[in-house]
Amino acid sequence: MEVISSIEALNRHLAAARLSGQTVALVPTMGALHEGHLKLIEEARRQSDVVVVSIFVNPTQFNQAEDFDLYPRTPERDLDACSGAGVDVIFAPDAREMYPTASATWVEVGPVSEHFCGQFRPGHFRGVATVVMKLLQIVRPDVAYFGEKDAQQLAVIQRMVRDLNVPVRIRPVPTLREPDGLAMSSRNRRLPPEHRAVAPLLFRALSIAADAIRDGVPSSEGALREARSVLASEPRIRVEYFDIADPEEMRPVATINGPVIVLIAAWLGDVRLIDNVRVERRQA
Repeated sequence: MEVISSIEALNRHLAAARLSGQTVALVPTMGALHEGHLKLIEEARRQSDVVVVSIFVNPTQFNQAEDFDLYPRTPERDLDACSGAGVDVIFAPDAREMYPTASATWVEVGPVSEHFCGQFRPGHFRGVATVVMKLLQIVRPDVAYFGEKDAQQLAVIQRMVRDLNVPVRIRPVPTLREPDGLAMSSRNRRLPPEHRAVAPLLFRALSIAADAIRDGVPSSEGALREARSVLASEPRIRVEYFDIADPEEMRPVATINGPVIVLIAAWLGDVRLIDNVRVERRQA
């Protein structure tokens, strides 16, 4: 496994693979790898010849400097995990390598980024779309893997790639969960025990709403009613948003007429967690 920090060195390293016709896969990460990331790597390893994992905590997608500073960083553990998973190349640039000058060009992905996380984290998806576009241009993979846990991020990237004719296939990978249902996330490591104990209520609320939709509840308000009461029963959970949306356009829907996605973002102390489930009505 090669660990490379410069764009020029990465291009040299991947040139031979491209010339020989090998397929290159990219798994973009911000490090602090967990089993969810390893599932992405496993899928990439199974389907591609060369697997590149990028590890870069991107400063331009953080709204608060404190959140950027507190984001978990576990470089030695990440290297061990990647080596054990059969990664060929780790691309681990620093901020000066990715942003050598003050950027004058940014990628903005219209309506799909406006609601939910886009509403509460202004500029977040501009930073996400820009850094992902930079990584796609640097690595030039045939396929890139993203987790479905970050559903709106996934929708933004899929739309960006489609609209800008980026020659890459985007492969979504289902969310991995802890035994109690909590979606795996690097941020979970920051939860103190008392907050970790109640964090599974987020998935419990999502599941209640999803069951209501499967059972034919026609409105988003009706599907969310019982689930909201579950969240309200735990004062340590501060809900940022809890809503139902069109899964491609990421717009809230009032009436449920087809497949939808139920999304939640909530705070436990100073840790912000997100999760979602995709659902549609049972066939009669």
